[in-house]
This record gives sequence, structure tokens and C-alpha cells, in this order.
Amino acid sequence: MGSSDAGKSDADLVHDALQGAREALAELVRRHWDTAVFLTARVLGSPDLAHDAAQEAAVAAMTDLARLRSPDRFGAWFCGIALNVSRRWLRQLRSEVPGMPPDQASASPGPAEVAEVADMAARVRSAVAALPNGQQHAVLLFYLQGMSHREVAAELGISIGAVKSRLHQARAALAPMLAPIAEIPEERIMMADNAVDWIDVSVSEIRRAEGEDVSQPKHIMVLQERGGERRLPVWIGPFEATSLALAMESVETPRPFTYKLAASLVQAAGSRLAEVRIASLLNQVFYASVIVHGQAGTQEVDSRPSDAVNLALTADVPIRVDSALFSMVSAPDRMEELSSLPVATAEIAEEARQLMHESMQKLEERCTPPSGGGEKGP
Repeated sequence: MGSSDAGKSDADLVHDALQGAREALAELVRRHWDTAVFLTARVLGSPDLAHDAAQEAAVAAMTDLARLRSPDRFGAWFCGIALNVSRRWLRQLRSEVPGMPPDQASASPGPAEVAEVADMAARVRSAVAALPNGQQHAVLLFYLQGMSHREVAAELGISIGAVKSRLHQARAALAPMLAPIAEIPEERIMMADNAVDWIDVSVSEIRRAEGEDVSQPKHIMVLQERGGERRLPVWIGPFEATSLALAMESVETPRPFTYKLAASLVQAAGSRLAEVRIASLLNQVFYASVIVHGQAGTQEVDSRPSDAVNLALTADVPIRVDSALFSMVSAPDRMEELSSLPVATAEIAEEARQLMHESMQKLEERCTPPSGGGEKGP
């Protein structure tokens, strides 16, 4: 570390660090390390845990340095992250550790350790930056800022289930990239890398069940494994079922439906729909995402499965399902109940076609001027 760095302000060091200067990162951490360790020790009550929590906070601060709005307040920002990390650890440890040793003094890290942390931060930042935007934001907020699932959901404007789904996918993608610095056993890397086994599916049919209110039937979209026999039933709404049926039966519509419009807007913006994924099932609710390739890179957009599948049929892109979902919903009694419901794909499409035809007729009648009322000739 150069003596020039020691004389610089935090703001100058942050600027240098953002330009890629490792020495500046190391100096920033060294300068505020003792304070961070002292604060985490007060929360955790253990010097060893305090040291580890401060180290995680250092990695978080380095990885997320670009989000610091006031470079001259790096110390307060870094210590705030350390406190968030230690509080999260404390919540996790309360159920596991009955008691902790009293507070003790903690030694500051040496230059080699600080340099190692800086190198680790650069590698973590690179791995996280390679994630799709949706996963990247969830990882930064949950793991690096110490937010809860509920807080991340509020920050990103998505559901808690969608947050968990994004984090699950991010962990699977990050494990092989970060294995060398995390010293993860090879068998665990393989498990994480293969955590999501995507299976190509197609929409085989739409089934309809009459409920207590016969005017409000329930619709089930059935996804069939391509080249296999496994099926995945998903309850969907009547509008989405109608759109699917029209697409499956190749019924021409007088004007583009909503999904055609959405696909056209994506294309007009210079992007393209790549695939859709049904990734998780939480509290009996399926969660899906639409993968979009564009100039800004790959984007992952949260979606309902019915909307995602409708988009996939409109844009003719693959539909993929996490293989684990088949076993979660394939109980024999449930599949037997599904088989007892009538297939209604063609019927739904025909009903929609008739309704559109009648609507067009009424519109034409309204727009046709009445015939003349002159007197008849002899």
C-alpha cells in the first residue's frame, strides 16, 4: 500500500477504488476496520464472529461500492453494513447457540489479509455482475445489504415468492463461479450447478371444471413434458385460458390480442423473447419468468405462468419447467382428478370465436346507416 493512499480522504479513495485501484480498497477497509469489528462485537458478543461479520461486510461494501451516494461517508456506510450483517447473523444464531463468550478485544487484519479481501471482493463483484438483472438486484439486497425477503420484495416491487425464486436461481449460477474462493466441496458444487434441471414442455390441453357458480368455471393449463409422460397442471384465469385456446387452435382474431401486442413491443424495443421458465411453487402458487435478450444484456422479468406461456406461444419460444415441480404436483389422486375433467381447448376457442363473430356483427349493424324512407313507386 502506497503512503500516498494513507493521506487521501475517503472520497478520493472511493473514487480510486471505482477506477480499479486495489490499494485504495485495502486502505478504505483498513481505515475503518477496528470500528466495524467493535460494533459487530457489541451485537454478536463474540470476537471471532465479529471478525467474520466485519469481513463479510467488507466484501459487501467492496462489491456494492458503486451504490455509495456520498463517498466521503464511506466509514459510516461500511459500519452500517457491518451492523446489518451482525444483526442478521444474530437472528440466525439465536436458535442454535445457547450462549456466547463475553466481549474481548479483536486484532486488526494484516496487509496480506486485507489484500486477500480486496481480491475476493473483485471476484465476487464480477460473478454477481454476470447474473441477470433480476437475480443480481435480489442478491445485492438480500446477501450484501442484509435485507429480509419481505424488505427485498418491497424494494423491487415483487412478491416474496419471486424473491426466493430469484435467490434460488442465483445461488445455482454463482456456486461454480465462486467455488475456488469459497472452498466449496466438489460434490456440493455439482449439486448447486444442477439444482435446476430445466425440462422443455408444451401446452397439451386446457381442461375446464365447473365450480359452484357454473357461470365461473375454473380452467387448468396442462403442460406436457416433451418426449416424456410427465404432466404439470396449473390453474389459470378464464381470459388467459381463452387466449391459450385461440393460439392452440390457430383461430384468427380481427385485432392483435394483448400478448401479441406485448411481444411486438419487445421486438420494437430492439429486444427478443428467448424463453419462459416456470421456476418454483410456493404456498400453492406457481412463479414464472420471461427471459429477454436485448442491448442491455439478458433480463429476467417476473410473470404469472399463464401470461408467460401465452407469450411463449405468441413468440414461438421454448417453455421450460424446473424438473422438481413435476414430483411436487404429481400425486396419484391429484392426477386422477385432473384426468376426470373434460378437455375443453377446442370448445373454449369456438366459444371465443362465436363471441367475436357476434360482436363484429353488432358493430357492423351499429355502423350501417338506415335505408332511405322514401315513398314506393306505383
